[in-house]
Amino acid sequence: MSDHYATLGVSRDATPEEIKKAYRKLARQLHPDVAGPEAEDRFKEVSQAYDVLSDQGKRAAYDRGGDQLPGFAGNGQGFSFTDIMDAFFGGQGGPERGPRSRRRRGQDALIRVQVDLRDAVFGTEREIAVDTAVGCPTCGGEGAQPGTGTRRCDVCNGRGQIEQVQRSFLGNVMTTRPCTTCQGFGTVIAQPCVQCSGEGRVRSRRNLTIRVPAGVDTGTRIQLAGEGEVGAGNGPAGDLYVEIVVNEHRQLVRQGDDLHATVVLPMTAAALGTTVHLDTLDGDQPLDIEPGTQPGQTRTLRGLGVTHLRGTGRGDLIVHVEVQVPRGLDDEQRDLLGRLAALRGEERPDGRLENHGGGLFGKLRDAFSGRA
Repeated sequence: MSDHYATLGVSRDATPEEIKKAYRKLARQLHPDVAGPEAEDRFKEVSQAYDVLSDQGKRAAYDRGGDQLPGFAGNGQGFSFTDIMDAFFGGQGGPERGPRSRRRRGQDALIRVQVDLRDAVFGTEREIAVDTAVGCPTCGGEGAQPGTGTRRCDVCNGRGQIEQVQRSFLGNVMTTRPCTTCQGFGTVIAQPCVQCSGEGRVRSRRNLTIRVPAGVDTGTRIQLAGEGEVGAGNGPAGDLYVEIVVNEHRQLVRQGDDLHATVVLPMTAAALGTTVHLDTLDGDQPLDIEPGTQPGQTRTLRGLGVTHLRGTGRGDLIVHVEVQVPRGLDDEQRDLLGRLAALRGEERPDGRLENHGGGLFGKLRDAFSGRA
């Protein structure tokens, strides 16, 4: 009988981790696909040694003078294919060994909520209806009819996995797969719950009150931890994400954290100056129009925009002035405007072109010259 400890190059008091590390190193070096067919016998010897020393019961029997796997390749015994994969890929045995839990974390859920611009600016609270999976109230998430419980699977004896031995050029290779009878759980539900059909959860609608923070915009997502789908077997719930959709406002347009509005003034008001009252989200706000205000000019009302979502303060309200030229003048009005034009020397404007560096033509010029 060969010395398995010497084969792996470890001492007789080596820890399981030292044995596994030594086997991985040798398996990488001696695998026939790497070292060639001439290393096959040595590879089998190393695999047999690891199979014995990695199992606590087999190692104890070997230390007492017995070998649990005589005639490795030809006596119906074999080595675990999972251990070989461990050696080459550094895993912890591939798929989880033993029965798996019926409890699983639930999936995250996503719903969309529409809010008005006012609520997006100042924040609000909303009650929403959420249709998700919740723990079954009949079986308490166990999946079995109350009073019945589960029983150990007779096929895998509660291990959750089935072992199979297959012959290969390396010898007998042992593989494992989940038990199809219990689906890898190790237990079988003899009498599934009639309400959840053994799933441990059911669909239900519930109401939640959420806080919409000030400053949200379309696309902003609010995360509510643990308010998503309850997992199978009454497992922990996932998270609920609330995506905000901000409705358009009739008079205000949002750009970032600033709000934009347009005020239409008669030509006379723009020329003489006036005070207009704006119906803003903060209530009535007076706006002074200076004499000689030109079309397209803007006035800024500080701090009347959108609340900064991740900070303090608010954006601005920017008011764009549009000057309305009168139409349909009667004789008296035409006479008055004619007299005004005469007083200002504007009866026959020359229509000369001026470069103000701005306006539509200025923007076009900058665009074609590459300065935009």
